[in-house]
Amino acid sequence: MLYRRTVMKLAFGLAIGLGVAVSAAAALEDKEDGNSAQVKVTWTDPAQFDELRFGHQFHQAKPEVWLKEFRKTLVKSGDRILPKDQHLSVTITDVKLAGDFEPWHGPDFHDVRVVKSIYPPRVKLSFTLTDANGNVIESGDRELRDLAFLNRGTSVRSNQPYRYEKRMLSDWLKREFAAEKR
Repeated sequence: MLYRRTVMKLAFGLAIGLGVAVSAAAALEDKEDGNSAQVKVTWTDPAQFDELRFGHQFHQAKPEVWLKEFRKTLVKSGDRILPKDQHLSVTITDVKLAGDFEPWHGPDFHDVRVVKSIYPPRVKLSFTLTDANGNVIESGDRELRDLAFLNRGTSVRSNQPYRYEKRMLSDWLKREFAAEKR
């Protein structure tokens, strides 16, 4: 009888622990959509992005991979930069990643992205900045392009994926929404 109670207690404890873990995982999954209470990032159809329409598709990361990275960057930077009573909504409408493919170098280069200054990163987006009451403070469309992306000192690790695009997005947020500007 004592054995059965012990097993029942362990099973009950395990069930509660699993329930907590499942609810924590669900909360984390909800949070992992990447948006915060202050910054919301969405995108239009990636199939229409220049990166996919004119890019090389061999062994390339799916657009959701880099778009989620861009969302993380915008949310993290936006949460630091924006006053707590403001909300930013960003829609990414086009992307061309830094670098391009140069298949004429031979068969070993058919899926190698070559990063040169003639292939700068570019992101087109639209945004709306609102106050706590939902009143629009500012909105617009921007085409971000960093022509000097290889010549600038980098504050990001040199092996970080999409470092040029993420730096460009962070720099845009600082320029556009810095507190001293307001």
